[in-house]
This record gives sequence, C-alpha cells and structure tokens, in this order.
Amino acid sequence: MTVRVRTIVSVLMILLGSIAGARAWATDVGALRAGAAKVDITPSDPTQLTNQWGVPFVGVHDKTYARVLVVNNGAATAAIIAIDTVEVSDATEFVARLSKETGIPTANIAIVGTHAHNAPIVGMVDASGMHRAGPGGAAFLAKLNDDLVKAVKQVQANLQLARLGVATGTAFINMNRDVRDGNHAVDGSDPLYPSDKTVWVLKLESLSGEPIAFLINYAVHNTILGMKNNLLSGEAAEATSRYVEQYYKDKPVALWTMGAAGDQGPIISAGWDNPSNFEPVNVLGQILGQEVVRVSKGMDSKSMISQARIWGIETIPVRGTRTTVADLTPLEELLAVGPLEVLAVLAVPMVRVSLADNLARVAPVGKVAPVSKATPRTLKMPGL
Repeated sequence: MTVRVRTIVSVLMILLGSIAGARAWATDVGALRAGAAKVDITPSDPTQLTNQWGVPFVGVHDKTYARVLVVNNGAATAAIIAIDTVEVSDATEFVARLSKETGIPTANIAIVGTHAHNAPIVGMVDASGMHRAGPGGAAFLAKLNDDLVKAVKQVQANLQLARLGVATGTAFINMNRDVRDGNHAVDGSDPLYPSDKTVWVLKLESLSGEPIAFLINYAVHNTILGMKNNLLSGEAAEATSRYVEQYYKDKPVALWTMGAAGDQGPIISAGWDNPSNFEPVNVLGQILGQEVVRVSKGMDSKSMISQARIWGIETIPVRGTRTTVADLTPLEELLAVGPLEVLAVLAVPMVRVSLADNLARVAPVGKVAPVSKATPRTLKMPGL
C-alpha cells in the first residue's frame, strides 16, 4: 500500500550576501565570524546501547563524534551540530537549554544526524516509536548534552573572521535502493533508477586562508555494515569526515550531512553478509573525502564571501510518497546554506530524489540551486 504523507521540515538558513526582497526579520549583513570543534562522543560502555535494528553493541570499531559549527555576523549567531548517530530524536529540551546557556536563539540552532545505522540513537526512542536506545541511553544522552553545551560555548568564545564558499563535485558511491515489487517499492538496489551523485561542499576559512570548517552533503544511507554488525561505527559519514580532517592535518572540522537519501543506498553493503568487513566503509569514505578535498582546492578565495545575513528556522511543507516505516520518520534535520543570491539545500534526510524539486519550488527566498541534478530524475516509479 502506498502511503502519502505531508512532512513539515525545519530549516536553518544562513543566507549570505544581498537578497532582493529579504524579509524584515532577517538580520543585517555583517562581517562573518566562524569557529568549529569536534567532540568525542564514543560511549565508554557501548554494550548498553544498540544499533538501528536493536542489536546491542559488543565493542567499538571506530570512534564517533559530534561536530559543532558556530557562525556570527555581529547581529546574530547560529549553531549547527552534526552528530554521528542514526537519528536525533526530540531535541526540544536540549535546544532550549543550549539557547539559554549560550544566548543563541532556538530558531538559529540546527542539530543534524549522519543517519549512521550502527551508531546509537540520540534520544530514548526514534520518531517512529519502533527503535529504542537501550538501557544505557539516558546516561549517554545526558553526557552528550553536557558535552555539546560546553563545546558550543568554547567555540562561541573563539570565533574568528572568516569567508565562505560553496561548490559541488561528483561521487559514485550511491545507487537507488527502491526495487519494484508489484505496486510497491521495497529496499534493495537498482542502479538504473534515479540517483543524485552531487557532492555539496561548503567551506569556511580564515581570512589568511586556513580552513576552519567544511559542511559536506551527499545523498546516501549510512548502512554499509547492516543489521548483523555489533561494533559501534560512524560508517561512511565518519570515514569521510575523518579523511578530510586528516588531509588538512586535523585543523578544520568536517561536518557531514545527509542529502535526499530516502531512496539512496551505498553501492556496497558488505555487512549484510559479512558484518566483520569494515573495508568498504573506509573505501567509500575515502572516495567521498577525496572529492571534497578536490572541490575545496578548486575554490578561489577571491570568489568567497566574508559578509553574511543570518536567518532563522523556516518551516517548509514537503508532500511526497513513503512506502516503508523508515520513510515515515519526520524530516527534522534540514539545513540550507547559500552564498550570494543562491540558496543551496544541503541536507534533506529521508526525502526521495524524485521529490527534491518540491523543495526548490517552495523554498521561500532567493534563487534556488536544485537539490538533485540526476539526469534520469523524470523516470519516476509508477505508482509512487
């Protein structure tokens, strides 16, 4: 049975440059300042936590992190937090606390999850109500919240003048995971169906050219290891961030966000058959990381901007088709950032590629860069 739902998406928009017709509540353009930090959130005892499928962890394969980016333009401040987690559950109380302790308005705080299925949930239960954190969930969440507040405060106190640029690349590490089964779509792999290969890279650097942070966006599920894996891992998202950070001698922080990946899976899912095979995670992470570095090197500092206008949360209605329980998860983790007069949608978890244009049509301001540039996008699955 095909289910059609209307999803409300929260958007934190940092709209940079001069926008014609900007609304009155937007802040004035001002000098951009930025800072970033990485927090090790690897649980000391992972055996009390579970992966997406409820499998308890028996150990840790690779460390997981939360990455914090704070920007300011002299009139307003915004914070973006990307966490190695399968999902950020209801963060209302934490956002209120963070706002109270830092002075950053709740409307200027965005928390996104990498959707790594073999990392713990941030919360006690996911949005579907089907997946729970495990007996150690409360302690893990409490420590994480404390660490994040501390990190945001530290970053906020050490902002530096910065400039920003956005560019795109291409990586072939994903494919459409919808397979036709009568009148339904089921999880699988279909390389002939629409797939967005675009790699979005937002780069923040100091005025002297030292990288401060990257916002990376790519449409792929972090499900390489599969449900049989019992070692905690940030999967390809963490491997990508790790590669970029190590390339730049661990000076910048690389935040990974998931694109329109509702129907986008990795080209390799070795863990479904061999849960101890972590090599594909590092391989796909390196491929994507190398493309991020290539795109970054191609950005001309003279074309980057150092003046910013910071917007708050926007609510965008997205109407689309969902055919699995996972696809019914509310879209709470949308992030939009754009330079000059271009608004680039950078993270749309669980939105199908064929629905990406909906966001372009309803985005409230500015010229919109299409989320998906996949050529076969018009080949929509019958009945969906």
